[in-house]
Amino acid sequence: MTINGRQHPPHPPRRHTSAEDRVLPERRASLWKLVAGPATWALHFLAGYVTAAIWCAKAPWAADTGKLHALLWGYTAVALAVIALFGWSALRQHLWGEAALPHDDASAGDRHRFLGFATFLLCGLSFVAVLYSALAIAIVGGCTG
Repeated sequence: MTINGRQHPPHPPRRHTSAEDRVLPERRASLWKLVAGPATWALHFLAGYVTAAIWCAKAPWAADTGKLHALLWGYTAVALAVIALFGWSALRQHLWGEAALPHDDASAGDRHRFLGFATFLLCGLSFVAVLYSALAIAIVGGCTG
């Protein structure tokens, strides 16, 4: 094709959409959901250790950690609830439709289910990571100076 005296390659062929493309609630936001579990774990980790560091630096004595432990367990409960919520959403996305594993076809439905499965697995890993980082609350008795 020639435009303004220049030779341009032809346009790529139009992508034909399937019925799944029109039905799926796929958005760019689904990639954000993929990292929501690990991001929640990272925020829990950061908030817990920063809170403990500031609390212990300002605590007048080492025995004043009851409120700190309650606050850190609260962070943990919120993080686990958020990760469980994203994991439940991902499981519903993975179980959408009637296709069987593996989800490796070049279709919108399989892409949708694969992203749901990957998100679900990352949420499971993040759930375990939050529990593992919460072990520090149970093991460490208090601030030592």
